[in-house]
Amino acid sequence: MTSANTPAIGKRVWHLISIGVSVLILAIAAFTLSRLLREIEMGKVVAEVQATPVRTLLTAACFVAISYAVLTCYDLFALRTIGRKTVPYRVAAFAGFTAYTIGHNLGATVLTAGAIRFRIYSAWGLGLIDVGKIAFVTGLTFWLGNGFVLGTGMVFVPTAASAINHLPAWVNRVIGISSLVLIAAYLCWLLPRPRVIGPSKARIVLPDVRLTLVQIAIGILDVSAAATVMYTLLPAQPAINFPPFLVIFATALLLGFLSHAPGSLGVIEAAMLIGLTQFAKEELLASLLTFRALYFMLPLSIAAVLLSARELTLLAKAAHRRNQSERPSDRRRPIRFPRTEASSAVSDKQRGSMP
Repeated sequence: MTSANTPAIGKRVWHLISIGVSVLILAIAAFTLSRLLREIEMGKVVAEVQATPVRTLLTAACFVAISYAVLTCYDLFALRTIGRKTVPYRVAAFAGFTAYTIGHNLGATVLTAGAIRFRIYSAWGLGLIDVGKIAFVTGLTFWLGNGFVLGTGMVFVPTAASAINHLPAWVNRVIGISSLVLIAAYLCWLLPRPRVIGPSKARIVLPDVRLTLVQIAIGILDVSAAATVMYTLLPAQPAINFPPFLVIFATALLLGFLSHAPGSLGVIEAAMLIGLTQFAKEELLASLLTFRALYFMLPLSIAAVLLSARELTLLAKAAHRRNQSERPSDRRRPIRFPRTEASSAVSDKQRGSMP
């Protein structure tokens, strides 16, 4: 075995591990949901959904808007990191919103989100390598933010994570401390000088410590706003404090991300039903369905409409330019009469009389 083949084999092994983890999470989620939903009366679930106060829905919708507004900072931060500072915020926000929303809900996020980003950013001179860099930086932002939230939560409220993973509280606390230590070590690694990673054609200068703290803050705000949407929709009783709920929600969100299921469908629901056993199943499922409608389906519909409108506008402009180029000129060409001997003689005489 040559050293040149080692990276390819390692990449293949990690790919297989990723697939195995995704399949395992999906299988556990499917089994758990099928077991939990047997005792649920769907009539009560529908009634609970219909009984949700309008004020609660509007409050939750406001936090959905805040969450997706923070989400647009992922792409903006990534563009500034790779040196593409000429791309304005409106373009970064549009690309980030549509790419994440459509890509995450359809599955195969790397391909679908990458294709949407390339379609939008190519108009600003970005290539496939740039889109790959953006995907890396946005992913790093997600993991840093989620790692900090989960790490801190597992340190202070380890029993909340135990409700889902059924590990002893001390084990979850050790996991939380390890997560925070890794983030601290990464920050220390960035201190001496700018760090560059990747091959020559796809090199990325990592953000310095100050910008990495901004990066972590973006991830924290994103997860916290999304958690607040679900927290707003929870049944009024029994009451639950936000910190333990945030740990349960972040764990469910992370499991959904690792599963690669379209929209984390079924995975988030299963994890939340396991972690929040103090609520009546029908009431909690009604909250989860409302959350999915507001946080996943509504933004997906908006993103699809916006992206379709953009494509139709581009097609209309292209057709207009094509029609303009094919249209004959409106200028009238001067009429030329054939020259005769008489006219030639008169013309020569006129030229001869001129000074």
